[in-house]
Amino acid sequence: MKITDQIEIEDWELTEQFIRASGPGGQNVNKVSTAVELRFEAGRSPNLPYAVKRRLERIAGRRWTKDGAVVIQVEETRSQARNREIARDRLAELIRKACEKPKRRIPTRPTLGSKKRRLKAKKVRGEVKALRGKVDREE
Repeated sequence: MKITDQIEIEDWELTEQFIRASGPGGQNVNKVSTAVELRFEAGRSPNLPYAVKRRLERIAGRRWTKDGAVVIQVEETRSQARNREIARDRLAELIRKACEKPKRRIPTRPTLGSKKRRLKAKKVRGEVKALRGKVDREE
């Protein structure tokens, strides 16, 4: 499975397991295993660079297991083949996202105008709150 020009995942790195899906399916819902669970051993994959593995772990979130695998479950359609295709597409998209290096944030200082606007807004808000006080009735 080709991800990018540099990264290609071999079929032996992927494990597919078909399970029964919840949801629509009519009489077949309890008989046919249409949902797919795709497992990719990312931690042991020789085709992924270390930096990509670290970013993939962060992006995958709950789908990343303790032993370094990415598990994707799909049960969107009634077709086993279509669910399998969707799972592979999702895995490829996840790895593509992990390949992108995040931009380094360059800290900037607030402009003079933004400081003045902030202080003006605080002053107006303070004046509004000051008017909420109790009214003394002096006659």
